[in-house]
Amino acid sequence: MPLLVGTSGWQYTDWRGDLYPDGCPQRLWLEEYTRHFATVENNNAFYRLPSPGTFAAWHDRTPQGFVMAVKASRYLTHIKRLHEPEEPVQRLMRHAGGLGDRLGPVLLQLPPTLKADAGLLDTALACFPAGTRVAVEPRHDSWWTDEIRSLLERHHAALCWADHDSRPVTPLWRTAGWGYARFHCGRARPWPRYGRQALATWARRIADTWPDRADVYAYFNNDPGAAAVHDAAAFARAAARLGRTVSRTPDGS
Repeated sequence: MPLLVGTSGWQYTDWRGDLYPDGCPQRLWLEEYTRHFATVENNNAFYRLPSPGTFAAWHDRTPQGFVMAVKASRYLTHIKRLHEPEEPVQRLMRHAGGLGDRLGPVLLQLPPTLKADAGLLDTALACFPAGTRVAVEPRHDSWWTDEIRSLLERHHAALCWADHDSRPVTPLWRTAGWGYARFHCGRARPWPRYGRQALATWARRIADTWPDRADVYAYFNNDPGAAAVHDAAAFARAAARLGRTVSRTPDGS
């Protein structure tokens, strides 16, 4: 599978006239998105977990081979703060199962106030069905320890490589045979775009860490002004110049 490049979500009104042609109704934006990208990170599930029927409808509206990563519900990560994870994880996977073969990794983005707790994370990861790809995005510096790295490796869970202001805000650990990266905000103009050099540097980091045969998912979350759309395409071109096999992205800059 190639390096899969997409955006965090697709329902942004200011993408109208850019990714979405004028006159394209909002109810068809997902279909239009899939013409340009082969993957998306569904972050709606973080705020309100969709029904199994909604996930099944997304399966039916996307083409064969399309991959939808799912950001876990904030009920699990921010309200329960990983405590008593069995029921929330089971519910998440039961609902997301409607995606069938379109289901990609599950992202656990932890609250910035949640300090490292290996026991909590270990229990939560153990609740996921065998074979589920789980990426973990901690946001407190206390997580950057050998113990946490080893825990992620034992569960074959990927540490999410996160960028903010064109700089890594996580260690660049490879904890699984696959990878996951999120790009939150660049430093170029117009804000929040990423500069060409920053994207080339990230493409090199990924190429130096995983072989081309490895699955690596990369999502751009700098959605204002369709920055994510343009930066995802530029990043894909930078990776392709390094010899990476890259999923489809829009033409242009």
